[in-house]
Amino acid sequence: MSSHSAFAEASDALAACVLGALGGTGGAVQLGRYVDDASDTLAALAAVRVLGADVFSPHLLMEHPLQAQDAAVVAKAFDAFPASDTSGEPTVARRDHATAVLLARLSGDDALGVVAPAPTDDAGLTDTAEWSGWCVRMAQLAPLATLVLDGPAHEAARGGVLPLCRGVSRSMLRRDFPTAVRLVRWLAWLHQEGAELPLDPGLVAEHLLLVGGAGPRAALDLAIARHLLERRPGTDTKAAHA
Repeated sequence: MSSHSAFAEASDALAACVLGALGGTGGAVQLGRYVDDASDTLAALAAVRVLGADVFSPHLLMEHPLQAQDAAVVAKAFDAFPASDTSGEPTVARRDHATAVLLARLSGDDALGVVAPAPTDDAGLTDTAEWSGWCVRMAQLAPLATLVLDGPAHEAARGGVLPLCRGVSRSMLRRDFPTAVRLVRWLAWLHQEGAELPLDPGLVAEHLLLVGGAGPRAALDLAIARHLLERRPGTDTKAAHA
């Protein structure tokens, strides 16, 4: 099996674990055990990096405590696969930064030493004139559409409600369900903020559950969106910049 295939398989397996924790059927996600039990440790660490901020979803949405050994695994994954610098792909750098921010916040341990600077150029997020391309970037940043985080991507979502709705509709018409699910996460996050939306994210999520939730990664995105939709709007207190 190629390293790419091994990493993809490990990412799907970890997504299934996180999904189980969100569904209340798998207990808390135990990253330490997941890595220890993996036949390919490097692939398991790669999976932690690929899922990024989403590995913390049960801690944010279900209030499961983050154990010290699990926090250490995230830090070890950054050691194995260092964070993207800001001169590279800004989307990857934003995702890495969000993961590092949540790790520090949930672990309460800045000594873990994960450094992942955020890009300083937000031009690609603020220009929604080419809304289809903008939606692609926002879909790639879907792991940031969660509780606690706030930053340039979230400001872009607040100012891009109509483009996001257009992106969801376009993706569904094209049967690009994974992209639709990721964009619905942003609509669910906006709904949780109390924003008025011209498209009902709950109805879209229910439809996507039937047609687009296949595969652990898409199913995880959809589960996070549904958790956000179930929360009373305005209950999130944001204090972490990402």
